[in-house]
Amino acid sequence: MTNKKFPLGEVQQLRLARMAKKVTGGLFKAVLLTGLCFVMLYPVLYILSYGFRSVSDLYNPSVVWLPRDFSLVPFEIAMETLDYWNSLSKTLLVLIPSVLFQLAATFLAGYGFSRAKFFGRGLMFGLLLFTIIVPAQTYIIPLYVNMKHFDWFGIGSLAGLFTGKQLVTNLLDQPALFWLQAIFGMGIRSGLCVFIVRQFFRGIPMELEEAAMIDGCGPVRTFLSVMLPNARSLAATVLVFSVVFYWNDFTLTGIFFQTEFPLSVNLTNLRSLLGSTSQAVQGVAGISGQDLLLLREPALACGCLLSILPIVLFYVLVQRNFIEGAERSGIVG
Repeated sequence: MTNKKFPLGEVQQLRLARMAKKVTGGLFKAVLLTGLCFVMLYPVLYILSYGFRSVSDLYNPSVVWLPRDFSLVPFEIAMETLDYWNSLSKTLLVLIPSVLFQLAATFLAGYGFSRAKFFGRGLMFGLLLFTIIVPAQTYIIPLYVNMKHFDWFGIGSLAGLFTGKQLVTNLLDQPALFWLQAIFGMGIRSGLCVFIVRQFFRGIPMELEEAAMIDGCGPVRTFLSVMLPNARSLAATVLVFSVVFYWNDFTLTGIFFQTEFPLSVNLTNLRSLLGSTSQAVQGVAGISGQDLLLLREPALACGCLLSILPIVLFYVLVQRNFIEGAERSGIVG
């Protein structure tokens, strides 16, 4: 039975056109995703392939991807040069309290911007967006001077009027410097976290808070008992962002720390550290100076692996909640 509107030949042509369009679209998506996967996975594959090669593999031009003589010497060199465990403890000492303080501060600020109505709210939110746009390099000098001569929000200067000498504290090379900024909502990328929290709470119906108010809950109890339990996925999203920001930061940590550096700073200087500590590394690893020069690139690859491995494992644990919170906060389209 043929279609009266379209002859049989035209129907077949339409089917073929639809099939060709579908095949072309699928092929384009496959090529695009393959290219993106290659761009994203190639550095990881390079690290895994190049980071565990022996000196003989480096001399052998036939070794391309899989090392023939698996060696942990580059791994040991990277661990020793980075002073890994001390650098990791320094990083965690900065990261964990700062992330927790930032999580609390951004939740309070984001909820206030989404629900409270006060004079100048639009202006203050504009200033918040301004902190997202402006890079840290533009205000790093006054921030450095302020933290080197920190007068505790003017109290030290006020006391100096009576004692004749200002009471200031040098916060440089102290993790408390980052804790203090996070407490007051000025941590690393705190503005972005506040924006995400605000967008999330704006998507929650007002009826939940109105029902809580009818039941006798005040603003604080409503926030703690009603809003926070509905924001677990949001907490995971902000937590992941904050951990990544503090883990990868080397601009502020490289300037504010002067003796023992976190892992991100040591990783940035790993190539120069391999040259400056060659004698110490040579004594620990038991390799010659020529072999050490050859193992620089594998050691750099192992250093990158040591740096990204904890953050990858952390993301795997909170991946599900992170994706849900990112979708509900509207930061993905």
